[in-house]
Amino acid sequence: MKSSKKAFLQINGLKSTKKLKRFVSFIIGCLILSIAYNLFLNPNKLVPGGVGGIAIILNRKFEFENSTTILLMNIGLLFISYMLLGKDKTRATILGAILFPLFIKLTENINVWVQIDTSQILLSSVFGGIMYGIGIGMVFKAGFTTGGTDIINHIISKYVKVSTGQSMLFVDGIIVLIAGMLFGMSSAMYSILILYIISIVSDRVLLGISDSKAFFIITSKEDVKAYIINELKHGVTEFKATGGYKQEEQTVLMTVLPTKDYWQLKDGIKKLDPKAIYIITDTYEVFGGK
Repeated sequence: MKSSKKAFLQINGLKSTKKLKRFVSFIIGCLILSIAYNLFLNPNKLVPGGVGGIAIILNRKFEFENSTTILLMNIGLLFISYMLLGKDKTRATILGAILFPLFIKLTENINVWVQIDTSQILLSSVFGGIMYGIGIGMVFKAGFTTGGTDIINHIISKYVKVSTGQSMLFVDGIIVLIAGMLFGMSSAMYSILILYIISIVSDRVLLGISDSKAFFIITSKEDVKAYIINELKHGVTEFKATGGYKQEEQTVLMTVLPTKDYWQLKDGIKKLDPKAIYIITDTYEVFGGK
């Protein structure tokens, strides 16, 4: 009984620590987003999609304040989210929808303190996209969103029956197209570059950088297993499988090894069993074992 209570307290302690880390990550992510927005994107009329991009368009066209525009749009979208997606989906969005425009306001004069040559639009696009991607990745990894068009994407996904990725492409595409018509096609092309960089960097933040490879090898040669164990000094898990076409029994070897050993194993398989079939995937986290 005592051990169960102790385990329960340990789990609760871990949950509390995890929540605190997630919240800190979320705060830092929002701050990085706002700095990238005010330091690189807004001064160059570079549209990162979402309500932030819409705010840049409205600011240039009607001189609306960016932070106010984002906040008002987020409040309206939160109301729509509550009506169409329910309170559970909406609850996870409220904090980011308020905090992001607040940080936009707090960092709007950052160019006074950190002076960047805004005439270098390509550099601004690259560094702005990288910083924005890091910020979004940290926010998403913490389990939050910044509201905005994320809500629209979920609504389109739910009612039009398309994936969230497809709806995101559609919504951001329209925003960038409008920016291109107002600011010129060069601005639109830089905005597309930014969206691409953001997607790549945010994925890397969410998943991490793969430093290992997982091999799934279908082979009849024992030499392949011996090579992995004796030469490369890595463990192997062996599966017995049946081929779907000929219904023949086959052996599948699974091993995870550092990326630096990738080519060595690949070349070894080719030499030891040219008929072997193997699948290689990125591995982001490996737990257990030695």
